[in-house]
Amino acid sequence: MSNTSSAVVLVVEDDAETRQMLSVILGTEGFSVLEAATAAEALKLAQSGPDLVILDWILPDISGIEVCRRLRENSTIPILMLTGRSDTADKVLGLNIGADDYMAKPFEPGELIARVRALLRRASGWRSAPKRRALCSGILRLEPESYEVYVRGKMVPVTRLEFDLLYCLVENAGKVLTRTDILKQVWGEDEVIDLRGIDAHIRKLRQKIEDNPDQPRQIVSVYGVGYKFVPMEEGA
Repeated sequence: MSNTSSAVVLVVEDDAETRQMLSVILGTEGFSVLEAATAAEALKLAQSGPDLVILDWILPDISGIEVCRRLRENSTIPILMLTGRSDTADKVLGLNIGADDYMAKPFEPGELIARVRALLRRASGWRSAPKRRALCSGILRLEPESYEVYVRGKMVPVTRLEFDLLYCLVENAGKVLTRTDILKQVWGEDEVIDLRGIDAHIRKLRQKIEDNPDQPRQIVSVYGVGYKFVPMEEGA
């Protein structure tokens, strides 16, 4: 994909009017659009390899959250959840399942396009980023070529976004990073995301690498500032 506007976007939305509106907005900006009204259609079309998925929360057969979970089982495709649900808990749930971003309806077309392009730039950056060295810190080992994380020698599954976030923290071990620092290093200088969305990704990482996610010892919160990675040695 040489530029974001040549990308293929899969729109998963059961409401025909909203689905058509999304297709028009995206098509006007030069995107190719695939449309799905059900989860079954979405999962089938996803096999064709679109560059990004815009996924509605509520679908007639199974939920968008379940579709997101299934896509994440074997794909790192960027997923933007689009829904009428605006509760913070719902947003956190979507991000925890594996969505990369979240927008509530009604939405501004300009913001939607900005978020789509931001996600596509990030996905493109994964492919073109310079080679990174493997990191070993305490009980963790990170292998950037395969996007694998090992805790005490056992691999734990992570998404590419989770890997990049953890890599950023481990590479800056002992240093306090603000949410803005993390946004710039992981998402990029001009990305459009809710800074609080970073907290949801941090919670998901803690669930995967901490012995007790409710009392984290590696990804530590620094109240009023941000986060710090503290290496934890074996047996500590």
